[in-house]
Amino acid sequence: MMMMMRMRTAVVLWVLSAVICVASANSVSLVNDANQEFSFSLYRKLAAHADLQGQNIFFSPFCVSTALAALSVGAQGETHRQLFNGLGFTTAPLTQTDVDQAFQTLLQGANNPSQGDASKGTAVFVDNRFKPKPEFLQTLKQSYFTEGFNVDFTKTTESADTINKYVEEKTNGKVDKLVENLDPNTVMYLLSYIYYKGTWATQFDPNLTEQDDFHVDENTKVPVLMMNVETGFRTYQDHELNTMVLVLPFTSSYSMLLMMPDVMATLENGISPDHVSNWMMAEPRRQNVYIPKFSIKTSYNLNDVLSEMGMTDMFSDRANFRGISAEQGLSVSDVVHQATLDVDETGATAAAATGVSVGVTSINDPVKFNRPFMVLITERNAEKILFMGKILNPTV
Repeated sequence: MMMMMRMRTAVVLWVLSAVICVASANSVSLVNDANQEFSFSLYRKLAAHADLQGQNIFFSPFCVSTALAALSVGAQGETHRQLFNGLGFTTAPLTQTDVDQAFQTLLQGANNPSQGDASKGTAVFVDNRFKPKPEFLQTLKQSYFTEGFNVDFTKTTESADTINKYVEEKTNGKVDKLVENLDPNTVMYLLSYIYYKGTWATQFDPNLTEQDDFHVDENTKVPVLMMNVETGFRTYQDHELNTMVLVLPFTSSYSMLLMMPDVMATLENGISPDHVSNWMMAEPRRQNVYIPKFSIKTSYNLNDVLSEMGMTDMFSDRANFRGISAEQGLSVSDVVHQATLDVDETGATAAAATGVSVGVTSINDPVKFNRPFMVLITERNAEKILFMGKILNPTV
């Protein structure tokens, strides 16, 4: 079948990857800074949409940025400029080579024991009839550690099953149906995935877990299982944002931050990388802590959100992906993302996927997270935000 028709690339994204690196420390730092800013920008866009339905938010910003950075390898002209601008890479400025080498460094430590039980990587599924440029595939393999597979996208159900089984395996079953529907014109599906399971440095005693109320708003409360522990924690009362912050360290190099504001909009509109860095440096003090035990799952189509962030051409006839193929007419049909978060007495498990269809001297007052709060999973140095979200109702 002649590929003279308009073709669409499909790109799926999940968090993190692995391999070797030669990027300069400066490039890595600049990309890290851009990724942090992108995390908060994307969060605010998702919040603006989710608040209309009163929904929880949870996603992996690093997963999304990894997928879009890999996609940018094949973008040119205005399409490339929009991707780089939306991801924050033009502020530095950074070249495509800088970005590729930086992600190579960021992804190469995926199997580092200090990160706990983590699985990270990227993959590309290419139609048997479609021949991407060898240099495009080589860059994906070298810098993004991308696994490559050939599929027959004319068999949409079988192709979707193949992709879903791959993601399910890589995320230990947490994301089991990333692809709901495949456009029959799909010729490439690029995905990035991440799975993280962390054990609390100080675990909660299941015998202390009791039913309590969680106040969704002034008029609504729901029953939850509230976990409790009393020990030394980093806590921070941010007076600028009127927010109580709790840092829960894992036994790995990551921590979970819970942020409970007086007014959610004040926190959402004001939070920045500098705030997170300050919170992580708080001195530990003995604290009686209560947090809900919960499991949530989210699913997003990011087309509108990314368009609002200036990345419009890749979804239209103006898309320029000649770096993928000399053929005209490649565009992105969908960018999809799914994420899960499970929190219990032993620790937390988080996973995500994005698809572009191409000591202590006194005991303080108890800290009880019994109303809406934000959550981050980040490295101890706060340089890499793996997951980010907002819990409005832990029972849904």
